[in-house]
Amino acid sequence: MRKLSLTMLTLLTVVALLAGCGPQATEAPTEPPAEEATEEPPEEEVAFAAGMVTDVGGIDDKSFNQTSWAGMEMAEEELGIEVNYLESQQQTDYAPNITQFLEQDYGHITTVGFLLADATYTFAQENPDTNFAIVDFGWAPGMWDEEANPRIDNLQGLIFSTDQAAFLAGYVAAGMSETGKVGTFGGLEIPTVTIFMYAYEAGVEYYNEQHGTDVEVLGTDLFVGNFESTEDGRRVGEDLIAEGADVIMPVAGPVGLGTAAAVQANPGTMLVGVDTDWCVSAPEYCDVTLTSVEKRMDVAVFNSIKQAYDGNFQGGANFVGTLANDGVQISPFHEFEDAVPGDLKAELDEVSQGIMDGMIDTGFDLGAEPEEEEEEVAGGTFIFGRGGDSVQLDPAVVTDGESFRVTGQVLEPLFQYEDNGTLPIPALATDYSVSDDGLVWTINLREDVQFHDGT
Repeated sequence: MRKLSLTMLTLLTVVALLAGCGPQATEAPTEPPAEEATEEPPEEEVAFAAGMVTDVGGIDDKSFNQTSWAGMEMAEEELGIEVNYLESQQQTDYAPNITQFLEQDYGHITTVGFLLADATYTFAQENPDTNFAIVDFGWAPGMWDEEANPRIDNLQGLIFSTDQAAFLAGYVAAGMSETGKVGTFGGLEIPTVTIFMYAYEAGVEYYNEQHGTDVEVLGTDLFVGNFESTEDGRRVGEDLIAEGADVIMPVAGPVGLGTAAAVQANPGTMLVGVDTDWCVSAPEYCDVTLTSVEKRMDVAVFNSIKQAYDGNFQGGANFVGTLANDGVQISPFHEFEDAVPGDLKAELDEVSQGIMDGMIDTGFDLGAEPEEEEEEVAGGTFIFGRGGDSVQLDPAVVTDGESFRVTGQVLEPLFQYEDNGTLPIPALATDYSVSDDGLVWTINLREDVQFHDGT
């Protein structure tokens, strides 16, 4: 109060002095000022922000960090949200970087890479009000299992069936090799790396089966131990070329750029890029890039952020990118478009369709979700013949091995049988008839059912 009284006294003194220096004006009667209506200030809308923590390869790794960031930028442009990233220079940076985004109340945090799995799961558990997504990890074989890491509602795995696209890359590499040898190697021996390498080898082996060739794959057990050293990439690339490999797929992030330089320095050799289309992310090496095994991490990251932004985040589950949903693919051949024979391109289309249809096995099963329990069918039991006593068939109908085979493969999925009886109830078929020798079965399908012979 002392400070306020002194100020008022000083002010009054100054006013009096000023008033005494000038002519005295007649004061007009004054009316009290009208009170203005006051409105409550509008509540500020809390802005949605999404952050990304990179792996040690850096934001401009021309690989999975850079592609994931493209998804963040897509979210910024299309959703109008704030996006930022924090680079991890070493593994001890993971936790502090995630913590920084949490302290700033980010609504969605994306972490990039297998090595961030433990930190991501821990922070997601401790912060249930923040949505998390992790690229290249989820609930799948070799990753989180249900017992040790139960699914949690604010955490989403973004995983990719890169085996499908890498299988295609191996097939085309075998078809394009002039030396009969192709190569690959990895950065670290972790599932998200080895899935590329082993599926690439499987694609080469499938090509050999189809063509009676013997193309060899070098380097399937070779790992340089990091994702940063382009010098390691150059050295390994030169070694593989010296051993005769003329198509090389490095699965090692920026390390692969060193391999690309080695390939470029050795005419007649080609490169298969990974994660992104290398003719886009590393155009300086497009002249030697046959194709690339792409993971559409940008789309997966964008969709995860959009779910959180829209309020329907699908946590406790995986997004699995496949050939069928365009989550993985091989890139266009670009400068090799005319060099790849038309017959080989046609074969690739057939192989791709075979993978999507389940007719061609890449050797991997990146199971995404737990299997749902089969519902019991009211009024009867579906019969799926697998041989042995478990098959519930009428002995009067099935009398020999050949008719048993036909019944097991064709008839059983089409009919139900009454409980404790042999009377068929139409499921997909209306009726059937059997030839005298039991070898020819005529099945009349329902009007809205189509038959497919499996070819």
